[in-house]
Amino acid sequence: MSVHNDIADRIPGGDAGLIVAVLLVTYAAYVLAGVGLGFTLRGQLNTIATLTFFIGVFAMLSLALNLHWGYTGLFNIGIVGFMAVGIYVMGLVSKPLYEAGGAAQVGGLGLPIVVGMIAGTVAAALLGLVVALPALRLRADYLAIVTIAMSEIVRFSFLSGEFQQFRLFGRRVGFGGGGGLILDYTDPLEVFLSFVGLWDAYLGFVDAFKLFIPNNPKPIIDGLVYGVVLLTFVAAYYWLLKRTGESPFGRVLKAIREDEDVANSLGKNTNRFKIKAFMLGCGLMGLAGVLWFMRSGAVTPNTFRPRITFFVWIALIIGGAGSNTGSILGGAVFAALLYQGPRTLKNLIEAVLPNATAPSGFGPAVAPLIAKLDPAPLLLYTLDSIRQLQLVFMGLVLIWLMHNRPEGMLGHRKETAAGIPLTAQRAREGQAATDGGGGGDDE
Repeated sequence: MSVHNDIADRIPGGDAGLIVAVLLVTYAAYVLAGVGLGFTLRGQLNTIATLTFFIGVFAMLSLALNLHWGYTGLFNIGIVGFMAVGIYVMGLVSKPLYEAGGAAQVGGLGLPIVVGMIAGTVAAALLGLVVALPALRLRADYLAIVTIAMSEIVRFSFLSGEFQQFRLFGRRVGFGGGGGLILDYTDPLEVFLSFVGLWDAYLGFVDAFKLFIPNNPKPIIDGLVYGVVLLTFVAAYYWLLKRTGESPFGRVLKAIREDEDVANSLGKNTNRFKIKAFMLGCGLMGLAGVLWFMRSGAVTPNTFRPRITFFVWIALIIGGAGSNTGSILGGAVFAALLYQGPRTLKNLIEAVLPNATAPSGFGPAVAPLIAKLDPAPLLLYTLDSIRQLQLVFMGLVLIWLMHNRPEGMLGHRKETAAGIPLTAQRAREGQAATDGGGGGDDE
């Protein structure tokens, strides 16, 4: 076992302790950055809520992708397509019925939000079945082509005027076309808290918070609570995949990843196992898409471009494919450093150098570096264009990882393939044999 494999063993709580430690360090860094930027309590809480949101969604998507790539070796780069199907089907099912003169051009079926979430998850899983049936007989690179083509077909289908509005069960429904779909149902937080009878208590808690944030604290508290909900779903994803990996089903998936021909020779129907794993992972991606966008108020097809898929892949590579703990850590590190980090860094440097002016173009930024070895103009230009250059930074990090740390943060770490500690069990059996005197077999 390499030095990097026992990181969790040296931290109290094992894998859970490692995840909590990384999250605490991440939050502490952002709080210190907020202090440097002079944030009020409102600003600090808003930053924490936004950070928690992105940690939650990227961790969920990374875990779902880990089932495909880390467990089974399925090269899926159409993640964003399954996310789109999840949220659009959820909107179709749970939007209120169409009313003439209302803000929304189309309505939905008016079913409860929980039903819509389940429908979106099932629809994404069924799309996974449709993709898997012809594609899983292909080699990994061809499967990748099929899945990314599927995600673009999904996006252009939602852009199409044919699906902008139509009738379903006698109702005027639709996906809104290029103009997007207005999600005008009741806030999911209110629905959930009302269902468990805690909505009035929650409103009282928000009112009490006015002592600290006098001006409308509810959006901030809503964001924090929703972040906690997302982390709860991350824990559920982790538990599900851990149990899957320790089951006979999971052991077959890992055998397929290592050598599908050997798994076939042992009598396993590998195509059936791959289809089931692909559908489960696609359903989890669809649910993650629902949780990402269900409170956004509206959703447009062009939100679901392939770049989100590549973000998820980077998160998985950072954490290490095959490790559920690494998937969560990769999602957290990606969200904190590569997704939200550049914007925070830009704000910090602008706070330190408030009067600095960035050059208007790349040429004026590079010229002083060549002529006078002055890097300041190039640095200012880079910071001013940081959102446009974010993909460049991610690419550089990915190249560095591939050269220096291709196995991810936790090293070559193998997930347990059984629900019981086999090493301890064998040690007990060996001790029992020793105590028995070693006099040979009973039979």
